[in-house]
Amino acid sequence: MKLIRFGEAGKEKPGVCVDGRYYDASGWVRDYDEDFFANGELAALQKKLNEGITALQELPAGTRLGCPVAKPSKIVCIGLNYADHAKETGAATPSEPIIFMKSTTAIVGPNDAIMIPKGSEKTDWEVELAVVIGKKASYVSKEAALDYVAGYALHNDVSERAFQLERNGTWDKGKGCDTFAPIGPWMATQDEIADVNNLRLWLSVNGKKMQDGTTANLIFDVPFLVSYISQFMTLLPGDIISTGTPAGVGLGFNPAIYLQPGDVVELGIDSLGTSTQKVVAYAAH
Repeated sequence: MKLIRFGEAGKEKPGVCVDGRYYDASGWVRDYDEDFFANGELAALQKKLNEGITALQELPAGTRLGCPVAKPSKIVCIGLNYADHAKETGAATPSEPIIFMKSTTAIVGPNDAIMIPKGSEKTDWEVELAVVIGKKASYVSKEAALDYVAGYALHNDVSERAFQLERNGTWDKGKGCDTFAPIGPWMATQDEIADVNNLRLWLSVNGKKMQDGTTANLIFDVPFLVSYISQFMTLLPGDIISTGTPAGVGLGFNPAIYLQPGDVVELGIDSLGTSTQKVVAYAAH
């Protein structure tokens, strides 16, 4: 099953993607939020879909998509989780996961614009596999970790490198700017993914391929990450873990390449669809 959320930003409704077509499911569920996952509504929705989609209205072409998960309590990100990416940035391969947080106010739809922050000169891209938590997870084992996963999504972990690496403090200030978390087009449940540890992920800028990797090269795989993070914080239903990016980010080039207004970023992951973001200059809200 593939979950989508659609409509005006901030007023999205729940829907589903079936055979490449989008349908309105708001008559069946209120939203894909913490309560939805915690209360077992994902299984109930699957049962209804198995009975047929004739009751659902198909959405018109061009309907805006939002993040497929509503109001996650947190986005937990993993840094330097591909050896080739660590190497290109001059960092050592980590001996255990590097954790940082990405603000939920950064979340936008998969095809919304990326806005370069005020004062930014080093806005960068990062295609990543996102994991959506399906039930409350605290001190879970690696063996049981996938029981706590609702599904997966495509995420562009947009990053401002000067804010992240050249300013005092943690990475968070370069990761949480407005529009820095385009997520979607959909969340695919686990049964949609043949092997989460063997998914191709790629990203291009203005039609030029920049990243082309596979989750087979993750240093710390999905079960390990869910278990590891749960040792330090409780993961709530609907929370998102972003698992890291392969080589090919702008920071890794010599000289470095960063996003400029007018650039177009396209990215995708096997079975998780594609997204496109146009880059725009900062504008006050």
